[in-house]
Amino acid sequence: MADYVFSFFLSLLLISSTNHVKSNEEGYISVDISNKGLDFAKDFLVQMAESSLVPLDLPKIEKSKHIPFIGTVHMGLSNITIDKIHVISSTVKAGDTGIVISVSGATANMTMNWEYSYTNWWLPIPITDNGEASIQVDGMDVGISFNLTNNQGSLMLSPLDCGCSVKDISIKLDGGASWLYQGLLDAFEVRLTSAVENAISKKLREGIVKLDSLLQSLPKEIPIRNIAALNVTFVGNPQLRDTSLTLSINGLISAKDAYAAFPYHHLEHLLASLEYLLASVPVKDPASMVTISLHEKVLVSASSVYYDANKMHWIVDKVPEQSLLNTAGWRFIIPQLYRQYPDADMNLNVTIFSPPSLKIKEHQIDVTVHADVVINVLNSGEVTPVACFSTAVSGSASPWITNNNLGGNIQLDEFSLSLRWSKIGNLHVNLVRVLMSTAMRTVILPYINLKLSRGYPLPIFHGYTLQNAKILCSDSWIKICSDVGPVKQLSIS
Repeated sequence: MADYVFSFFLSLLLISSTNHVKSNEEGYISVDISNKGLDFAKDFLVQMAESSLVPLDLPKIEKSKHIPFIGTVHMGLSNITIDKIHVISSTVKAGDTGIVISVSGATANMTMNWEYSYTNWWLPIPITDNGEASIQVDGMDVGISFNLTNNQGSLMLSPLDCGCSVKDISIKLDGGASWLYQGLLDAFEVRLTSAVENAISKKLREGIVKLDSLLQSLPKEIPIRNIAALNVTFVGNPQLRDTSLTLSINGLISAKDAYAAFPYHHLEHLLASLEYLLASVPVKDPASMVTISLHEKVLVSASSVYYDANKMHWIVDKVPEQSLLNTAGWRFIIPQLYRQYPDADMNLNVTIFSPPSLKIKEHQIDVTVHADVVINVLNSGEVTPVACFSTAVSGSASPWITNNNLGGNIQLDEFSLSLRWSKIGNLHVNLVRVLMSTAMRTVILPYINLKLSRGYPLPIFHGYTLQNAKILCSDSWIKICSDVGPVKQLSIS
């Protein structure tokens, strides 16, 4: 689950977006990308464009002209190719009309072949010459604007405007009598400049169309194992502001029915090919790139799905204090159990009989669980149920993120127990409750909290992970504020 959720989040970040968007359908996951996040996405898109635009072939350029006393001169440029583009400066701005990415002062290196011929009535054969040329493009400015809208739960990317202008272009001829024709070839600068501007503008528009196709193909459901699916349809239109881009997602988890499986290997292959580009995207600003907000209903929906799928049932045969799972450990609490089954091993059959109650409050998540606990005795290879207790456990969890590890602490608030049935006579329920409550407070929870204190590494996605992340709980929402950076980058300066 973590891999898919993180894959989805990073895809959003690379492509584009904690307000809650008003719509007929409510979104329970909100993603708010700050200026820093937008700048990160812009740097990624610019570097992707630098590599995907080249090599870019331009159409052949021909020109004929009649010169007195010389005749008709034919000039042609062919195999015109932009081999390299280097972006020096770029900016991104979001507003009510869309997102604008501007590139200024870019340079480009080009190569081409040239040919030259002229004829006259007094020449028996045409005079020709040809060679190669290198071209340097300077002062190239590029601007592209587009809008993000909701199209039946998917993001649609619509180009608004795209343009390219070149301030200076210089041609250096090689081969033949290039020194003789340099002046004449300079006449091609205007048409060559126009060809470069048109070709780059066209290629960028094609890139927006491909990016929109990728957005449209993103799944609307992400499977969680073989049990559930996360609804990742978008709710309402993205909210564009000067300082942020906000997306609202349905976010609820439901039982996995038959649905069209998304070919993740296609997306994985695409993103794997972009890993090198990601590694070179700079991260400088100390502010958080993104804030992800999850409503408690996301957790409640997951809890209900797992409950309905009969996944909240466990056989407990190992605990930190293993003597608790032997009748000898209970001989003073339930003496008849020890008398009937002396020194016999036991296990606990735990079944949660209603979906757990979850409530996000200030700094913590309150959880209440109702479960039946059946005590089984392992006697001569047979499992013998001897008693069943009904329990209600209330506690709180406080999650935290430190050094890119997700951890937490669990605290037991209330514990109640009643006897459902017994095959070994009357039991001292209060003694059993005290023993189990003491075991939970002194043995089981400290063991779990020790594990949680070590933390679990945040997921890694193609060399990138969350960085400097903070997690906050408040008023039905969990908020995660974080940067995104390469795994090898331990801190952001």
